[in-house]
Amino acid sequence: MSARIPARRGTARTPAALLAAALLVTGCSARDDDASAPASSPSATTPHGYVEGAKESAEQQSRLLLNDPGTGNTRVLDLITGTTHKVSGTKDTARLTTDGRFGFLHTADGTRVLDAGSWMVDHGDHVHYYRAAIRAVGDLPAGSGAQVRSDAAVTAVTDEDGRTALYDRTALEKGRTGSPATLPGTHTAAVVPYAEHLLALTDDGEGTAELTVYDRDGKRVATPGARCEDPRGDAVTRRGVVLGCADGALLVREDDGEFTAERIPYDGDVPAKERATAFHHRAGSDTLTAPAGDRAVWVLDVTDRTWTRVPTGPVVAANTAGEGSPLLVLQADGSLHGYDIATGKHLTRTERLLEDAAARGGTGPVIEVDRSRAYLNDPEGRRVYEVDYNDNLRIARTFDLDIEPALMVETGR
Repeated sequence: MSARIPARRGTARTPAALLAAALLVTGCSARDDDASAPASSPSATTPHGYVEGAKESAEQQSRLLLNDPGTGNTRVLDLITGTTHKVSGTKDTARLTTDGRFGFLHTADGTRVLDAGSWMVDHGDHVHYYRAAIRAVGDLPAGSGAQVRSDAAVTAVTDEDGRTALYDRTALEKGRTGSPATLPGTHTAAVVPYAEHLLALTDDGEGTAELTVYDRDGKRVATPGARCEDPRGDAVTRRGVVLGCADGALLVREDDGEFTAERIPYDGDVPAKERATAFHHRAGSDTLTAPAGDRAVWVLDVTDRTWTRVPTGPVVAANTAGEGSPLLVLQADGSLHGYDIATGKHLTRTERLLEDAAARGGTGPVIEVDRSRAYLNDPEGRRVYEVDYNDNLRIARTFDLDIEPALMVETGR
């Protein structure tokens, strides 16, 4: 079922910097993205897509951000050059997340922000890829339970109590956190920036959460009439924002100022322990994966609005590039397996890659996927595997490291 309510597109006023950032990044205009760049501004003949202080490239500039919570050792692995960069350490990291450019290292005392220096700007009909210097940005006060979501203009940080701070993303790009604005009220899940607005789920007092759309002033502009029981997990796709709920998912879309909320239910009852609560996918893909308990994986096709449960055996991590690519599953036997998403048929497997594939205390191996390769971290073996998922899971490269990469995210996408 779908609900449509027009949203007013008022001019954002608080903070003014968020509006300015939004206006700058909606087109291909020049921006100052690096605080170390020269002070002089580009000439009137600035090339299309120019970003001061950054180098534009024809291909994706992927980098892996790696952290060992025990020692605090932190590295950035440049997948174009194969070079590993040492950066200042962060110890006792509970989680490591990214918005495609910035890494967020979540600890009990706060969240450290690291600019990995690689990102992309997607304009729909074309994409720009950039690389710049790696640098520390600063610390956010929200602790290990914080949920961070970004678009091109704003970074929303929702803490464990449901309070949300809004940071000017252009300030982060210039190497500082700045002073955030605050979104009114408290929320039961991550606040997701989308279509120059903010999507939030608020407890309705009846055990479910109501979807509300805010502008960047924090003014409520739409209430599509959709509710989500026990919200957990979210993902931004080309077809809208997916929000995980107890009975399936909500797909929230915007079209010419109107927001819709469409339910994508499971095909039947699903036990709580087998729900999809954490989505993984290739950036830009409309195919999402999530563990379905301990022995299967959910695949959500956002285009077709369908869920598929793929029985796999013991699951440690899963992901897919979508669009006809295999479902990748790291299983407890330490090998990577490939499955046909449509049929669930087992296609192939690698030899045993990890001696210890089990997750430990919320950390452990993950699978990161981009347009041509997948990456699997081996903490105990101190290495990262690069996998060609279109060539029978061939191991294309192995990166040996001087740390245990228990936590890993990919930037540049």
